[in-house]
Amino acid sequence: MTVYLDNAATTLIKPRSVIRASSGAMSALGSPGRGGHKYAMAAAETAFSCREAAAKLFNVDDVEKVVFTFNATHGLNIVIKTLAKPGDRVIVSGYEHNAVMRPLYEIGADVAVVRSRLFDAEEITENLKKELESGAKLVVWNHVSNVFGFVQPIDEIAAICRDASVPLIIDASQSAGTVKLDFKALGADFIAMPGHKGLYGPQGSGLLLCGRMIKPLISGGTGSNSAEYAMPDFLPDAAEAGTHNMPGIAGLLEGIKFVSRHGPENILFHEKRLIRELAAGLKRIKGVTVYDIVDNERMSGVLSFTIDGMESERAGQELARRGIAVRAGLHCAPEAHKTAGTFPVGTVRASVSVFNTRQEVMYTVKAVEEICRSR
Repeated sequence: MTVYLDNAATTLIKPRSVIRASSGAMSALGSPGRGGHKYAMAAAETAFSCREAAAKLFNVDDVEKVVFTFNATHGLNIVIKTLAKPGDRVIVSGYEHNAVMRPLYEIGADVAVVRSRLFDAEEITENLKKELESGAKLVVWNHVSNVFGFVQPIDEIAAICRDASVPLIIDASQSAGTVKLDFKALGADFIAMPGHKGLYGPQGSGLLLCGRMIKPLISGGTGSNSAEYAMPDFLPDAAEAGTHNMPGIAGLLEGIKFVSRHGPENILFHEKRLIRELAAGLKRIKGVTVYDIVDNERMSGVLSFTIDGMESERAGQELARRGIAVRAGLHCAPEAHKTAGTFPVGTVRASVSVFNTRQEVMYTVKAVEEICRSR
């Protein structure tokens, strides 16, 4: 049996409509804004439809505020380098990915990390308020931890930032497509997300929702204002230099349609049910530590665990030998492990999608049990 439980890295199993659209785009779509012929016009229509579908899903009032990126990291780099300067005090959560930490380090920002007990929403909001008393130029916040599946209280975080008049960037890498994201209600300055995770699109696709103008990260052709050497000063063109990834955008459009048809809340319900069963099964195995919480509202489709006396990477390899794909180690998020007390050994992470089944969860529990017996 083969079981794919690494959906927090990428949802490998895609809807068939996504695969058909991406494949078909290679021979049917040209470059949007680069001509009046049918191939360029078809590409422009597909790109607009994708922006429109994303705007509807995330309650964005203007399709031009939906920018295409290559992944969440690309989008985060654009907006962090738009809003942060060397020496600026930037507040981040204790669950940030290196897609946030490394750009801030590169800029030379003064980073303040807000720690809290794992899954403690009240403590983390109170600690953010205390950090803001010392002032900040920017807040960057992880919506759902890619390591522990912790759904952070983003509505409260956004309200705190609005009250303090501090710009907010949200990393929605693990929440887009499952956990509710209302761009207009949150009032965030930017929300970055990948297309290849909860939106079921292809790798190499992503979205950036913009509440204000960006500073271009890459300069080049946009198909607009071609007589000017300066980048266009309007969205989305200012952020989209170069040829668009039309196979990615076409597939992403179908992924967003898939999520919209099924309903993010229904997808999340399915994922949480599987994670509850996985956690319950693992807890029955002696020597396994599971990082979850009784309050299921703070959990998503991600679960971390460790096996006593076994390095996480080795445990991941043992599961791979049994046909189970997981992620093990630090997951490019050392801050999350420092917060939870699992640094530097890391954890084994299992993450599900709408296509995973209860049978796969039970098979995984049995595999972990076998690994523990054979230590």
